[in-house]
Order: sequence, then structure tokens, then C-alpha cells
Amino acid sequence: MIGTVLCYVLLPAARLLRALRDAFFTCRKNVFLAKSTSTQIEDVFAASRGRSVPEEQEALLQEWLEEGAGDLPASESAPSVAKVSVTLTSDWIEGSELLMTSLSDLNSAPEVTQYAGEHLTELHALASSEPQDHAVTELAELPTEETVAVAGSAPSAAVVPQRGHQTASCAAVSVELQNEDPAVLAWSLVCDEEMMPKEPYAWPIQDMVQCSSLPTEVPYHEVLWRDWEDLSAKPCELEQVSKNTPLFEFRVMSYNILAQDLVEQSLDLYLHCHPNILNWNYRLPNLLQEIQHWDPDVLCLQEVQENHYLEQLEPTFKGMGFTCFYKRRTGKKTDGCAVCYKHSRFQLISFSPIEYFRPGLDILNRDNVGLVLLLQPVLPEGLDLKAVSPLCVANTHVLFNPRRGDIKLAQMALLLAEIDKIAKTTEGSYYPVILCGDLNSVPDSPLYKFIRNGELSYHGMPAWKVSGQEDFSQQSYSRRMLAPLWPSSLGVTDNCQYVTLCQPKKQDRRKYSRDFLLRFHYCDLACERPAHLVLLEGVTDAKPDRPPHWPKPAAMVKDPDPQPFVPRSSGIIQHGLNLTSVYSHFLPQRGRPEVTTMPMGLGTTVDYIFYSAEPVENRNRGGRRLYQDGALKLLGRLSLLSEDVLLMANGLPNPFCSSDHLCLLASFGLEIASLREG
Repeated sequence: MIGTVLCYVLLPAARLLRALRDAFFTCRKNVFLAKSTSTQIEDVFAASRGRSVPEEQEALLQEWLEEGAGDLPASESAPSVAKVSVTLTSDWIEGSELLMTSLSDLNSAPEVTQYAGEHLTELHALASSEPQDHAVTELAELPTEETVAVAGSAPSAAVVPQRGHQTASCAAVSVELQNEDPAVLAWSLVCDEEMMPKEPYAWPIQDMVQCSSLPTEVPYHEVLWRDWEDLSAKPCELEQVSKNTPLFEFRVMSYNILAQDLVEQSLDLYLHCHPNILNWNYRLPNLLQEIQHWDPDVLCLQEVQENHYLEQLEPTFKGMGFTCFYKRRTGKKTDGCAVCYKHSRFQLISFSPIEYFRPGLDILNRDNVGLVLLLQPVLPEGLDLKAVSPLCVANTHVLFNPRRGDIKLAQMALLLAEIDKIAKTTEGSYYPVILCGDLNSVPDSPLYKFIRNGELSYHGMPAWKVSGQEDFSQQSYSRRMLAPLWPSSLGVTDNCQYVTLCQPKKQDRRKYSRDFLLRFHYCDLACERPAHLVLLEGVTDAKPDRPPHWPKPAAMVKDPDPQPFVPRSSGIIQHGLNLTSVYSHFLPQRGRPEVTTMPMGLGTTVDYIFYSAEPVENRNRGGRRLYQDGALKLLGRLSLLSEDVLLMANGLPNPFCSSDHLCLLASFGLEIASLREG
């Protein structure tokens, strides 16, 4: 009876097990047929030949391949089918074992594209640990473009899309990049050691990913390649620069290097970065190497942490031949601005640090700072230093808060007033000026136009509009700027000049001193009896006689120290420095705007280098003043990048660029007067 029961129970169970096994192989065959050519399937199974299996299983696989080849178009059918040999330890795991064997053979094939390590590990774990039905389901759910394809006799293999920092062998990659940037095209054709994602990097902050793996294989030096634009060889639209003009040539760099304290206080802004690349010991060598590579003669830095400057940066820069000046932000802030220049190229004439914080003024209650230096270029021996004009260099980091554009304007007015004092000559003109800094304002914003056009009508303007960083127009309340923007007690006029340096507007203005006003106690009017006063004998009936020591009534006298008259409340601020930007803020080759930083994955321009130029008379284009080179000539600049290129490199910072800003670099030339006259 027991034997009968076993026959009725075990025999159907064995048949069911075999049916399940056959179903698994059928599903697996259909998946491979749907996503691969028969040639590819043939090579997949041929890769594992040399192992013994039962003849029944070998014949079954042979039949599957023949049926699949018959269902395909004639151009895709296989001419012959190779025999397959696979060793299986049990019926239950033979499907997953075959899948795992095929994947391992695919990885070992030199002509096949490979998955990243982490992705391949997941597939191996899936194949080895899950039941066979589940494995089939997972394989069937993979997208078509992510299927591993094997090129048997074809010269190139299919491309596996990359996720995160997954890599593919570029030797076997064939990608259409006709419309891509040349740097990206070169990147895709680089050697096997250098890998590239097929699609632009998706910004991980949107998905709240903590960090991505350290992408050591990505060729950032090619993705972030920046060309040097030689502007001296190009004919200027407004003026032809003579090649025979002798020039004192020098380079200026402006760079926000990202203070480490600010990184640690705002880690939520850098979730896309691996923690290792945010470490100061990793970032410092990168920053110094970048500065040393571009070899500027004048270096303007923002967000320089004080202890790092004193202990590391200043000693290193001195070893590179720089003389350095530093101004820390006021209050409890630990970073500031620095200006360094090579003492072999310049000599210091004057140095003026600026603090924007003024106690008691709401318009100037922030801790930002600036620096203004007047430098004398050093000429070769035999030439007089006076043959070339001094150079005024200013560096600042303006308030970030997008809502407080009124503070930004007041800070910029203070900086321009200091430049006006330092750069003004005895004749009333100005030495050449170079203004660098992180202004936290976008191109063509009111603050940008004020610097470039020299004038801004601000009365009634919403404060958030000044910088153009964000749009708060939908908010019910917004701060509006009213004239005057700052009080007269600040000592700065609406022309961004210090009051003490201005000429008096009214020479005949008089001042009443305290002593003068006290004299009215003894004037004749004070001794007159009012007509309506009630007459009281012995009280109000007597009129005192003038004492002999009383002074006679005096007329108004001129104040020996008159104060200049400062007209205010016009609602318009101006300056006369004639500044224009080194960069055009647009990349015509790519049809995209330039980018200097990428907060939260959004590219924008907030860093600038402005320089002195000569305005073209009667040449305005849509309210935009046009300039041409004067004594200070722009000779070249380091090109900036667009947002899409930076996204491919995982934004800023990344393993190659160790700041959340790009550096700005420009080459200038100062005319040498004596040689020109000779």
C-alpha cells in the first residue's frame, strides 16, 4: 500500500518538477530571443562549451535555438548552432546556474561591454539566491536597452546605459555624438581606462540621494576642458588694436574657493558629492594645483578661511612668489577675501580694506568685506616705472541673501566710493581698475547693469529684483527701496563718492554756531516790552537799561570749516568708473549661457571680472553702454562652461574641481607710454 501511495504521489510530483523546469527554460529562451539576435544567443551558449550535461538537456536546448531562429527574420537567423555544455547540480537551481554561468562568461569576453561592479554584483546575487521563477521574472522586466548583447562576429558591441558611475569599455562603444561638444566627443573615444556615461548625469538631489560613489575613472580633465580664448588676435568690432603697441601683460584670476567651515555648515547643499571629495585635505591640493597651473600674476580669492590662510595658503603663496593681503569678515564669520600679487611683477602703492558693517544702519548690517589695492607694475631695467600707469585691483564678496538687494547696492556703493578714492588721479581722471568678486547677482540684473552702465534708478524697485537670483513676485509682501537708499551720515553721495572728497556745492552756505545763537539772549528784541503784557507797577513797568558789557547785535558769520552740500533723495545712483565685463555670459558654440556656479544643481553666473574701458560716444544698444579698450586692454580669457557639461561631471564640486565655483582668468595689457612715444 505504501508503494502504491508513493507511485500516485511521487510520479506526479516528478512530472510537475520537470514541467516547471521546462517552462523556465522556455521563458528564458523567449527572453533572449526577444532581446538578442540568434547570433548573440549562439555565442552566449557557446561561451560555456566544454562541460558535460545529459543528452536530453542538450537536445532540448538545440531544439529551442532552432525554433527561435525560425521565428526571426531571415537576415537575423543563425547559420549554425553550437552545442551547449552546462553542468547542473540539481534541477531546482539549474536555471539560475545557467544564467549565472552565461553572465560570468559575458564578463570575461573581451569584446563585450561590461556592467559596473555594483550592478553586476546585484545580478549575480539575484541569479544565485532567488527561485528560478523569480529570476525569470526579474530578467524579463529589464528594459530592452539594458540587455547585455554579445557581438559574435560584429566589430562593435551594444552599449550598456550607465547609471550613476557605472562604466563601459570605450573600446567597444559606438555612440552617435555628432551634435555634442568636441570635448565630450573626445571623451567618448578615449582609451579603455577612461569611462563615460552615455546619458547626462541626473542630478541626485532631486531624488535625495545622500552621495554617489567616488568616480575615480571619469576623465574630468576632458569633460571640464576649458579653452583659452586669445582676444588679441581677433579684430575688435569697435577698434583695431595695433600689434605694435608695447604692453605690460599680466594675468588676473578671481576664484571663490569655498571655505571649509561653510561646507560643514551646509552639508545639505552637497548631497551629490562623495564625502571624501569634500574633505579639506583632498580639496587643498586640487585648488593649489589649479592656481599653479594657470599661473596668475594677481590672485583675488573669496571664501578664504582665516586659519587655512594663515597656516597653509599664505605660506604656500609666498613660496610661489606672491605677496598677500587678507581681510576677514566681521562678526563671528571665519572666512574673508584675499588679494595676492607677484612681487616680481608689481609693487604696492596703497592697501585699503573695507568693512561693510556699520553699526546702527539697517542698510549696512551684514559682515561682508572687500579689499582695494593700488599696484605699480614693475618694468624691466632701464625703463621708468612712470612709463606705465598704476593699476587699481578690488576684490569683494557681496551678501548672498536674494531678498536684500538694497544691502547689496549699499555694499557696492561703498566699494565704488573706495575705488573712487584710491584710483582717482590728481587731474581728476582714474587709473585703470580691475574689479573681481562674487557679487551674488546674475548678468543683466539691476546690480550688474549699475556696475556696467554706471547708473541705476532704484526708487520703488522691489529689493529682491536687484540681484535677479530668485523671483519673489508672487509673494504678497516685498521690501521696496525708497530714496534715499542710505542716510547722509554714511558720508557717501549718490555718485558713489565720499563726501569729504567732493567739492562744496554752495560756497555761500553759513553755519550758526552755539555761541552765535546765545547772543540772542541779549539782543534789543529781548529787552522790548510786549504790547499785550499786563502793566504791573514795579514789575512790568520798568525797562532795563543795556549793560555796558553787552555785545551789539551781530550779523551772521561764515563758518571757518564749511561742510559740502550733498543733494540726496533723487532715487538714482551713479558712478564714473566705466567698467565692463571680461565675459560675455553666453557660449555661442553651444548656444547656452555661461555658468560659474551650480547651487542645488542649477547653473548660474555670479562671479565676475570687470575692467576699465572707454565708452563709445552715442553708442547704446537697448540701454546697454558699449565700450572699447583704452589704456587697459583685454588680451584673452579662460572660457567658462555650460550647465549641461557640469551636470555630466556631477556638478560642483567634483573630484576634479574642488570648489562650488569655477575660477575666472583673464589676460590684460597696460600700454607702456614711453615706448609708444618713442
